[in-house]
Amino acid sequence: LLLPPNPNSQRINSTITITMKIAASIALLATSASAFSSFGAKKAAAKAPAPPAFSVDTIPGALPPVGIFDPLGLAEKANEMTLKRYREAELTHGRVSMLAVVGFLVGEAVESKTFLFNGEVTGPAITHLPQVNPIFWLVLTAGIAKAETERATIGWVEPKNVPVDQPGLLRESYVPGDLGFDPLGLKPEDAEELEVLQTKELQNGRLAMLAAAGFLAQELVNGKGIVENLLN
Repeated sequence: LLLPPNPNSQRINSTITITMKIAASIALLATSASAFSSFGAKKAAAKAPAPPAFSVDTIPGALPPVGIFDPLGLAEKANEMTLKRYREAELTHGRVSMLAVVGFLVGEAVESKTFLFNGEVTGPAITHLPQVNPIFWLVLTAGIAKAETERATIGWVEPKNVPVDQPGLLRESYVPGDLGFDPLGLKPEDAEELEVLQTKELQNGRLAMLAAAGFLAQELVNGKGIVENLLN
């Protein structure tokens, strides 16, 4: 026997169908939202790489209007480690040149008037070294060896830990020229004041390199000392 359709049963089936459609829509929306959320999280996590701490744009020594004087483009082509080595070499040569300039002037000004070397050293400064006692060379060599060994220990990675394709690798934490030698406590704590002082040292070192080269050339030309040239 066929029973007549139950209107309540049709209503229940319709309700179930609508509920399933709503549930499917909610699940689809949740999946889409989750996908967009994951996409956004990945985008947020992918940050731009941080600029190098030591670059042409951040190193001290650039003064307006010239900025970084680099006509050959060596600094622009260099990576961070190579640029650090350039700056280390510039600072070292500048410091040696400042000592050389003082040595030229003082050595010639006090020749034969000091207890050093019994007053036997005379003439232009470029002729002084051959005149000194050989013991002085031993002391000078030992002093230079000690200073350079200390500098290498502070600034350079140990050779056994250096990759073959990166000879002369500096330590990542090493700031070129910062050997911790500050007996007078002149190094400021403020970063801006430190940059100003570093720029002053660089500028004086650059001038001293030019001056030392000029002193050498002048004394080779006429055989007279710098002090004598200045006074005459």
